[in-house]
Amino acid sequence: MMKNEIGALILRVTLGIIFFVHGLMKFQGGIENVAGWFSSIGLPGFMAYVVAIIELVGGIALILGLGTRIVSALLAIIMVVAILKVKLSAGFLGNGESAGYEFDLALLAMSVYLGLSGSKLFAVDDMIFNKEKTELKETA
Repeated sequence: MMKNEIGALILRVTLGIIFFVHGLMKFQGGIENVAGWFSSIGLPGFMAYVVAIIELVGGIALILGLGTRIVSALLAIIMVVAILKVKLSAGFLGNGESAGYEFDLALLAMSVYLGLSGSKLFAVDDMIFNKEKTELKETA
């Protein structure tokens, strides 16, 4: 059991850092430019803001272990859309002009795993909910 939790912690923190940095870069690079690019590939421009916020705030939440399953599910959806809408045409390893979808597929797999299994080790959620469970048992 503990090995699984250590593995989930590593995935959760790594995924959180990756998405936090990607969300931050969208804002630092000019979110308006990202919105324009979204429009150019047939996605509503406002979705750039939604994606960037989910990546930025979701990355922090994953690092802290706050809402891991929900955040991971949202990130999985983002990765599915990224693979299908942007990366699939370039192939698995890319076509020499653009990157392939191998990295996105790895992020998708990590997100799906955390969405299904969660991660309790050093997670704020676990600290909060275990404290509440303990308090309920003490008052009963």
